[in-house]
Amino acid sequence: MYEVIAFYLFSVLTIGLFLVTVMSKNVLYAMTSLASGMVLIAGFFFILGADFLGVVQLIVYVGAVMALYSFAMMFFDATKDIKEKNTSAALVFLLGGMSALVLVLIFAAPIHSETIQALYPMHEGVGNAQDVGIVLFTKYLVPFEVAAVMLLVAMIAGIILAGKKMDDSLTEDLDADDEIYIQLKDEK
Repeated sequence: MYEVIAFYLFSVLTIGLFLVTVMSKNVLYAMTSLASGMVLIAGFFFILGADFLGVVQLIVYVGAVMALYSFAMMFFDATKDIKEKNTSAALVFLLGGMSALVLVLIFAAPIHSETIQALYPMHEGVGNAQDVGIVLFTKYLVPFEVAAVMLLVAMIAGIILAGKKMDDSLTEDLDADDEIYIQLKDEK
């Protein structure tokens, strides 16, 4: 029961966050929602019982998105367009209270560890990495590949945007250097 509720909650939140990623004009909002969506994808792996893949999702993909996030903060002056206009304290209180209630319900849910069984038990003569590879390329192939493709698209978009910004700044710097050179040449 709790898995079904968590699945639908994570599904709606993930789709919403990736829509914000695609539709947002602000780089920081897009990168924040992308990182949050990747964390929720790790939640899907935890719901499915693939704890190792969930941790890999958090470390590798969310770590990579955070690296892109830091590069975006360095390359762009993304805070110039941000104007916080939160005038409703009731909305902040309501959203904070709902988040706290969801967290309490998640942590208060009974965990029945006796009923949890591995779907793919360890094989004799096969190491853990090989078992993870077998599970990854059979049962969990599609979610893992979807997360990889989304990260690839985000990385390519970040490189393209950073390249455009660097081309403009290098052109401006060369024009300024040429002006200084011409002034020094005229002074001689």
